Amino acid sequence: MQLPDAVDRAIDTALDRMIVPGYTSIGLAVRRRLDTWPDDPGPEALAGRGVLVTGGSSGLGAQTVADLAALGAYVHVVVRSEDKAREALTELGVLDACTIWRCDLGDLDDVRDLVDRLVGAKVALRGIVHNAGVMPPERSESPQGHELSMAVHLLGPVLLTELLQPVLEEDARVVFVTSGGMYAQELRADDPEYVDGEYSPTTAYARSKRAQVELLPALTRRWPGMTVHATHPGWAATPGVTDSLPTFAKVMAPVLRDASAGADTTVWLMATEPAPEGGRLWQDRAPRPSTWLGLKATDRASRDRMLTWTLDALDLP
Repeated sequence: MQLPDAVDRAIDTALDRMIVPGYTSIGLAVRRRLDTWPDDPGPEALAGRGVLVTGGSSGLGAQTVADLAALGAYVHVVVRSEDKAREALTELGVLDACTIWRCDLGDLDDVRDLVDRLVGAKVALRGIVHNAGVMPPERSESPQGHELSMAVHLLGPVLLTELLQPVLEEDARVVFVTSGGMYAQELRADDPEYVDGEYSPTTAYARSKRAQVELLPALTRRWPGMTVHATHPGWAATPGVTDSLPTFAKVMAPVLRDASAGADTTVWLMATEPAPEGGRLWQDRAPRPSTWLGLKATDRASRDRMLTWTLDALDLP
């Protein structure tokens, strides 16, 4: 006997609010059994389409590359270490479906150079997955003097997308891979460079992820014709988690998602038809609220201030 959609939605929402069940393999297993679970994309959904993935040398990024390639995509993989990426993609059996491009997303000059190379190669892109991430233990700055987490997670991706518009398809899709950690942080448009207070790597990471999500509506307006999303992968057993949060990874190991489960919604958003409405945060193929856990919704003035800082940092109008 099938459960009515209203009951399915109630179960889905309950999983989301309880955090541990919703973010682990438990939540995904339950949601896949609900009648409201969206269909998988067809086996050749991305045949002949180009997709660019940043941070594709390990973990969620490498798995995203593999799962996009499994749907027929040709993947342009942007990494800092070409050798590391080549090893990972060879192990996953998808190296022949990829071109590897070296770039440090935190270095805006390097991003501009990458764009010149991509445009010069006349690549054609269905979309971009902004997956590259950092969590430096001490406050660090990019070559342009920006706090490194914000440079890699926000400034580099916005500049890359802005400058790649000539090679993006008219109905292009852009996905920022964010983190549930952002639920614990407000948008700090008053201190985007994290110069006030004692530095915490997890706080810096979460603040930059909060900024990604809060700018989704503005970026959707700025890039007409594209759909712009953010995805929260849940808690997955990846090198990023085990290296940065070893105690958490050890305690939660029995229920952490595998990398493919963490990449699922990102791949689904890139491949499903018709294109889901943009400007929203997604997890497990459904839109999610961007604030809760007692945090008040971000006001428009703070979003506008953050957008202005971002565009000024990138020297964009």
